[in-house]
Amino acid sequence: MEQLDNTSPLQALLNELLSLRWQLVMRAGNRLEHYPAAAGQHSASACNLAHYLALREEDRRDLQRELASLGLSSLGRCEPHVMANIDAVIRMLMLATGESMKMTMANACPIPDFAEGSHILKANTRALFGPASRERETRIMVTLPAEAAYDETVIPALLERGTDCVRINCAHDNATVWTALVNRVRQASHDAKRPCRILMDLAGHKVRTGEVASRPAVLHLKVSRNAYGQVQSPARLQLIPQGSPFVFPEQAGVKRLELPEHWFKELRQWDSLSFTDTRDKPRHIELIGKDAYGGWEGICSQAAWLGAECIITRHRTGTEPLVLGALGRESLPFQPQDIRVAKGDPLLLGSGDEPGREARYGEDGELLEAARIGCTMAPILAHAQPGDAVWIDDGKIGCVVERNAVEGLWLRVTHAPPHGAKIKADKGINFPDTSLGLPPLSDKDMMDLDFVCLHADMVGFSFVESDQDMQALAAELVRRGAAELPIIAKIETPRAVRKLPEILLGSISQRRLGIMIARGDLAVELGSVRMAEIQEEILWLCEAAHVPVIWATQVLESIAKKGVRSRPEFTDAAMGVRAECVMLNKGPYVLDAVEALDKVLAKMQDHQRKKVSRMRALHLDW
Repeated sequence: MEQLDNTSPLQALLNELLSLRWQLVMRAGNRLEHYPAAAGQHSASACNLAHYLALREEDRRDLQRELASLGLSSLGRCEPHVMANIDAVIRMLMLATGESMKMTMANACPIPDFAEGSHILKANTRALFGPASRERETRIMVTLPAEAAYDETVIPALLERGTDCVRINCAHDNATVWTALVNRVRQASHDAKRPCRILMDLAGHKVRTGEVASRPAVLHLKVSRNAYGQVQSPARLQLIPQGSPFVFPEQAGVKRLELPEHWFKELRQWDSLSFTDTRDKPRHIELIGKDAYGGWEGICSQAAWLGAECIITRHRTGTEPLVLGALGRESLPFQPQDIRVAKGDPLLLGSGDEPGREARYGEDGELLEAARIGCTMAPILAHAQPGDAVWIDDGKIGCVVERNAVEGLWLRVTHAPPHGAKIKADKGINFPDTSLGLPPLSDKDMMDLDFVCLHADMVGFSFVESDQDMQALAAELVRRGAAELPIIAKIETPRAVRKLPEILLGSISQRRLGIMIARGDLAVELGSVRMAEIQEEILWLCEAAHVPVIWATQVLESIAKKGVRSRPEFTDAAMGVRAECVMLNKGPYVLDAVEALDKVLAKMQDHQRKKVSRMRALHLDW
């Protein structure tokens, strides 16, 4: 290629762009050598992504400013067509400088032009999520609740409000429920004469807190008092027979007490049940009515603490008292210990099956024994090293590893609310700094995959972290005769973010692919400030790869869960228009959330499509 004489600013800029173009071709070619190509040639999407990665390896903001000052494209919207954009600017500079267009623009692989890049992304989006509605391009996905398997009205209502595709989370329920959900979706889709694709998410490895030890079995019966301490209303109880096949609806403010079934044969309305509570106070419960399922409604006019081994005696006018027997622990509701930790507290993340327990203090307030909680996947604890971060319960509690011992990990709490936080059972544990050494697919994933391959339109891959993980899932799909099943890679760890380029390059030439930005887990591991930046970079990379993105986690959560509208959540939902699909989680008011999201996305697409940005160098590795 002939070198231009650098005698003017325009020619100097042209030389800079020609040099940049040559660098991109070389760097992209070197990168693509490490990834397989279908039919011996990389796809236009893989080539475009490789060019984009090469472009973003360095800070290009000075170049952008110089281009913009001349009224030329600043390359700020080049994601779907990197080389086409650069070539267009080069051609304009050649015309401006009077240079001939004799030089050839060498390319190591096919490159998409301005129209083709956007067309490929739209085609890939349609292949994954189905056709767009007439009002908006961005699709709406909804996570299905289990009740949709039995309530025939739920799924048709979701489709009517604007749902384009649905998600079934394999972490919950079972094949019986999933089958019913799939059948209802197919039927509703047929009746509505509109396609509705089904994504089934593999659960992945569930690293969660273990069981919590119970307190002494005690049921506190509270009475309501006025300002003078006088009883205004008694404590209300629901007495139900143990082992009853009926589902007794819970009532607000009503305590539930399960009694041996044979006791109920001895009970009548207005009987009184006397007992001595755990404080040696005599108390009694009046039976005031019977329900349709064989249970009793009772009231207690004085505060009481009912404990295991309390002797219950029946009293009836005109008859001798009848001792029914002692309450067993099974009669009383499970009350887990209150494991509270504050910033600076020690915490043992146990490696055994011992239930979690609260900290123990001496009379002078001295800590005798630190709080502890178990881990459902204890073997992974051996991989953690001092200084590694550990987050519990969606980031509510942050800790750092102080030492790894036989009994587990000794942690120090570094982040907690001002008044401390309560650790509960079955809450997620995140290890953002630790390589846990887990296989890509859990044993449960392998079993669930049999069902997914038969019934789903897409498979969601939880906690994917590398191209090797993607190839492992692809191999399992081949074994099940489902090689063409599209994969939705869920990006939810820092390692997945760092490896996103290789995840994309290793797959886009081989199979249908989508990316889910799982912002919940990702925000826990990255932190909210870092998360705001990373979600933008993921959107840019996926647009360069022509890969559809699902904008997920806590979108319009207040509406879906509580029926309450939140202005910040609407702003977040509006930002989702830059993705190809926005996902809503289940909730009692999810129909309202779908309707609101449908309107927001339809409005926003007239104002924004994807992004306009300044090109600071990417920082995927930190």
